[in-house]
Amino acid sequence: MIIEMDNKFRGNAYIIKSDEVLLNYSGGYADMANEIPNTLNTRFATASMGKTFVAVGILQLIEAGKLRFEDTLGAILDINLKSIDPGVTVKQLLNHTSGVPDYFDESVMDDYEALWTDYPNYRIRHNKDMLPLFIEKPMMYPKGERFQYNNSGYVLLAMIIEKITGLDFDIYLKRNVFDPCGMDSTGYFAFDKLPARCANSYIYCPDTKDYRTNIYSVGAKGTGDGGAFVTVGDIVKFWNALIRHELLSEKMVSEMFSKQSGEGKEPEEGYYGFGVWIIDNPGGQDYVYMQGCDDGVSAISEYNPNNGMITVMLSNYGDNVWSRMRKIREKVYDCSEK
Repeated sequence: MIIEMDNKFRGNAYIIKSDEVLLNYSGGYADMANEIPNTLNTRFATASMGKTFVAVGILQLIEAGKLRFEDTLGAILDINLKSIDPGVTVKQLLNHTSGVPDYFDESVMDDYEALWTDYPNYRIRHNKDMLPLFIEKPMMYPKGERFQYNNSGYVLLAMIIEKITGLDFDIYLKRNVFDPCGMDSTGYFAFDKLPARCANSYIYCPDTKDYRTNIYSVGAKGTGDGGAFVTVGDIVKFWNALIRHELLSEKMVSEMFSKQSGEGKEPEEGYYGFGVWIIDNPGGQDYVYMQGCDDGVSAISEYNPNNGMITVMLSNYGDNVWSRMRKIREKVYDCSEK
């Protein structure tokens, strides 16, 4: 079975099932001004997809006995938490039930660029650089009360990794997640020191009917809430390492892929596990996916345990990866799972 991709998609799309490549697509430019096309080896910014990597890092520390789900922010971090409840647990941060103030509350905000009006984005190079964006705010709700997607929670999780290991979180992830998987092209790179093969991310400007890059729209370097650069091949390697229990034990992967929070009111969004989203599948095992969205960035990758299919779609123009993923679920899953 070969899957086709519409040629309007600007980015890379890759689908594999049992080592059989069903789709290998590249479209659009990695560098528009110089007309350098995206290729299979292009590295794409992935926004919140990086939360999945941070979750794996935290779960590794739990399995190593260096951390517990019930450990609290107040007991781990030696910073002034201001109005943040020091009793918030690691588990609540992982599954977005912490209630900590979110620097970008997606339920009420939609303009990510507005964050940098008073706080220049070029100052964001470490997790601690994010604290001024939320540390003075009150709790959104009492800890554990409900699910609400939370970016600040994963910044705090990355800070926990740094506190426990004594390493910058991206160095820890490179040594303990990326390198063991053979993810040689993946990393957290600063915009002013990008390595080769990194795509620019483009934002359309309706007033001038052209594009600009997003270098003034997001932090200068990724933090715990997202910002890793990846290739489609590296994401496949990551899924395979998880599935084969090379990064975490079978028991921990099962917990990671289980419904930990959320009500599933939006069927397509589904529930949340630890660092991954979960779509309920009454006819079999649930679908597990990770995703990210920033100005000029859209990314999704899904694992279907019923047929072993791994789908990756990364766009550096913010193209709609979700509608395309929906079509794959509707047209490909149904026939391939029977």
